[in-house]
Amino acid sequence: MRVVPVPVRDDNYAYILIDEPSNKAAAVDPYDVTKVTAAAKQLGVEIVAAITTHHHFDHSGGNKEFAAEYPNATIYGGSDKVPALSKLVKDKDVFTLGDNTRIRCLATPCHTQDSICYHITDNSNSAQPGGVFTGDTLFIGGSGRFFEGTGDEMNKALKYLGTLPDSTIVYNGHEYTAGNVSFAKSIDPSNADIARLEKLVKANKVTTGLTTIGDEKEWNVFMRLTSDAVRSATAATADTPESAIMDSLRDMKNNYRG
Repeated sequence: MRVVPVPVRDDNYAYILIDEPSNKAAAVDPYDVTKVTAAAKQLGVEIVAAITTHHHFDHSGGNKEFAAEYPNATIYGGSDKVPALSKLVKDKDVFTLGDNTRIRCLATPCHTQDSICYHITDNSNSAQPGGVFTGDTLFIGGSGRFFEGTGDEMNKALKYLGTLPDSTIVYNGHEYTAGNVSFAKSIDPSNADIARLEKLVKANKVTTGLTTIGDEKEWNVFMRLTSDAVRSATAATADTPESAIMDSLRDMKNNYRG
């Protein structure tokens, strides 16, 4: 199993997920079909599916062109708002790519109500860490906006992703890491793990695929609502529910201009 990021638009990521024994591949959020097709040809793989994390145009906007280019490919997604959808998936659904790549669906409604994260593992190699395509739910060091949901839903979504093995590699939907680091430092300036992420950002233009769920638990303020730093920054009291802390933190990030 192999994952290749394909940068599209200004800061989006599409991906090519490859089942190496069969050489079959799935395109994740193939907004720019020309770029994705060129990458697949360079890799020498056969695209047999598209995987859509949510219906927003910058993720699903290439689906109709993809369907025309690959008429026999299955297009997976979480609602009928996904263009050219051919296979509707829901929480805990499982499907296979090629011979060995297992894909499990995790429903994470909030950014959109049809947001699906996809946990990938290699059935033939238990030593290989799995990965997760998080779309606009979880970013490296951050979270997506709550366009169709609430702080409670995002808290539940991130906790759900937190149940994956700590070694799970994060493949997110945008290159937002530098901005997320800046905000995180304003909330938790003494956190050594945030400093570690800052070094990673300075050394890598592309940060997706370089970090794990375990890392997120250490440096992502949206996954650390009970920490003293986050509670202090959001003026939480002993009675403040996590959902309210999440809402406050998201409002702070939305208005952050650092």
